[in-house]
Amino acid sequence: MTDNAHPTPVRLEAGQTAPDFTLPGDTGDTVTLSALRGKNIVLYFYPAAMTPGCTTEACDFRDNLARLSALGFTVLGVSKDPLDKLARFRERDHLTFPLLSDPDLTVHRLYGAYGEKNLYGKVRLGVIRSTFVIDGDGIIRVAKYNVRAKGHVDALLRTLDKLDDQEWMRQ
Repeated sequence: MTDNAHPTPVRLEAGQTAPDFTLPGDTGDTVTLSALRGKNIVLYFYPAAMTPGCTTEACDFRDNLARLSALGFTVLGVSKDPLDKLARFRERDHLTFPLLSDPDLTVHRLYGAYGEKNLYGKVRLGVIRSTFVIDGDGIIRVAKYNVRAKGHVDALLRTLDKLDDQEWMRQ
């Protein structure tokens, strides 16, 4: 299924500079990654608002937001959904972090979060559920692809706990 029109995405790795972007948010704000320098970011990509897996993941972030905030993290969720759907998602599930809209998948592709995936035995193009931890200097500290929606935040917190150099988290 890989061809010139849909090349295999380049996966980002820890140590690389996070690609900058500007995306509209569900509350009317625009978010630019470089404007958040000095803050630690958890940036996660999910396939579609208000679907069972994406709701589980979003509510997991919501329910653990105090723990992540205590460690100095700002959470940003990104999907291809239009802003009105993201606003309904926020309201319905009482989400308390920004949801960003990337309808043309530009940012998804920059982060390798869109491409071939195996779904129920069939290979197709789609959003690859992915999470990135970006430090205050814009460096990726953690890059995870094909994450599971259920229990993802606990696994992420365990990963953060195991990082050798945690001084950057307390900047």
